[in-house]
Amino acid sequence: MASRLNPYIQFDGKAREAMEFYQSVFGGELTSSTFAEFGASSGPDDENQLMHSQLETPSGFTLMASDTPQGMSYNPGQNISVSLSGDDEELRGYYEKLADGGEVTAPLEKQMWGDEFGMVTDKFGINWMVNIGQS
Repeated sequence: MASRLNPYIQFDGKAREAMEFYQSVFGGELTSSTFAEFGASSGPDDENQLMHSQLETPSGFTLMASDTPQGMSYNPGQNISVSLSGDDEELRGYYEKLADGGEVTAPLEKQMWGDEFGMVTDKFGINWMVNIGQS
């Protein structure tokens, strides 16, 4: 799979509603998984909220979103990240370069879904998510 860059929006319990709205605007195929489906629920308040949602549109747009998990702060205006994903090892280098002078908010490491994932806030305050799929 070729690497891709797309927005990743975080919501405070409204990810499903927002993504269904975006699907009505742009069309395309929407897939969603809850925290409970990944075994990552912190309790009944978030088990039906979205851990990950992805909209692939006929125009080639990709939009990803999730609800903010319990215990993490939701900060409107800071609730969007840029997502880099693919199975290309080049992504590891991007992660390291983005982290240089910035702040690692989640180390790049193997996750429950099988990929390597990490998060960085670069030296300009931009949030980045890097997901390296296992080919």
